[in-house]
Amino acid sequence: MTDPGELRRAPKPDLDLALTRARRPSPELSRFLYTAVVGNWYWIDRLAWTYEQWLDWQSRPGVETWVAYVEGTPAGYFELDASSAGQVELAYLGLLPAFVGQGLGGWLLSEALSRAWALGPDRVWVHTCTLDGPHALANYQARGMRVFDEVMAVQELDAEPPGAWPGAP
Repeated sequence: MTDPGELRRAPKPDLDLALTRARRPSPELSRFLYTAVVGNWYWIDRLAWTYEQWLDWQSRPGVETWVAYVEGTPAGYFELDASSAGQVELAYLGLLPAFVGQGLGGWLLSEALSRAWALGPDRVWVHTCTLDGPHALANYQARGMRVFDEVMAVQELDAEPPGAWPGAP
């Protein structure tokens, strides 16, 4: 997106919702959110990060983590990276499996893009790929984002996604 006027907000679901910024860098919280969301997908780039790598990332100026809660329970999150001048990357956005299909994805993306634009960039962008959830690209486009570039790459993957923990659905 190159203009905040392009944002097409999704409605807020009729749920007891709260969205809170995690202001204190917390590798434990960030890793929990990441692994809880990525279990059903092949997001594997941060799985091997050490505590120090998580802390270094979360402590970078311009990095923000926001957590969505439903009835006080973490339901999803987004992470913004405004460390590059003039742009904000939506680094991560996702829902915990128990909260998929309740209308939260579009609302959470709307909130993420709104917060990104509040940081005053010239551009807000995200990487997505076929390893993301099946509705990710459609959600981005429904909110007003557009495809800027496409890259084809082959990646060797395990037969099954990593899961949040052994035996998780």
